[in-house]
Amino acid sequence: MVIEFQISGDQYTSDLSNPYHISIPVIFNGDQPNIFDVPSASSNAVETENFIADTRLGGSFNFEEINIIPHCNGTHTECIGHITLERISLHDILNETLIPASLITVNPQHAFETNDSYEPLKNEDDKMITLASLKSKLSKKNSGFTDAVIIRTLPNEYSKTSRRYMNDPSPFFSIEAIEYLNSLGVKHLLVDFPSLDRTFDEGKHTIHHIFWGFDKGRNTIKQKNISVKSVTEMVYIGNDIKDGNYLLNIQIPDFVTDAVPSRIFLFDIIKKK
Repeated sequence: MVIEFQISGDQYTSDLSNPYHISIPVIFNGDQPNIFDVPSASSNAVETENFIADTRLGGSFNFEEINIIPHCNGTHTECIGHITLERISLHDILNETLIPASLITVNPQHAFETNDSYEPLKNEDDKMITLASLKSKLSKKNSGFTDAVIIRTLPNEYSKTSRRYMNDPSPFFSIEAIEYLNSLGVKHLLVDFPSLDRTFDEGKHTIHHIFWGFDKGRNTIKQKNISVKSVTEMVYIGNDIKDGNYLLNIQIPDFVTDAVPSRIFLFDIIKKK
């Protein structure tokens, strides 16, 4: 299926039959990325006194119990309910289907080599996504394609699809970098690491608070101030996918919770002359 659409006065086409897949499939009971050393995502055949739901074990059908921690076991999309006392669900937040998006590649910088800041204070071994690295890639972008920003970090190793992040700490955003993304009007932020914030940040979640326009230290929110922005973490963007403009599709299950496993597609676009 080929569609035609308009962004910022320009006409584009896109073939929806040939997407790029940038989420990490959950291999239950197999290799998968992990943060905080939580239990891996697993599946087990249901067994009762009357049957076993596994054809390999003599059952006549298959059905399984699935255990997963979306924030920690792979690609997931989350909403402001991640940091609020109120039970706000992504189910009620994410209603867009095809989103204009920009894919960029950045090289995280050692925290003490930049004047960018973080709260709590930076550590010597921290690596950060900085304001300068984002400006160099986004300052000349058509604003129509900054509804969503997808960030690929270097080095872009395939091990991201099964990395144990407690053994290999990930980069995170500086305050200045996330404020810059807010100034561009970014509504959907996708990254190839487990969290916008440092893994151990004294529970502050500073960058999440800033992105969602939430006062530092607060965990309650007025209903009218609920942000409709989303964060997707632990994607993997293959090196064959070039930086540029795309249509983004975030597919989620109909779970009523703050974060869910997600399946992410990018579609090439062509500008009409």
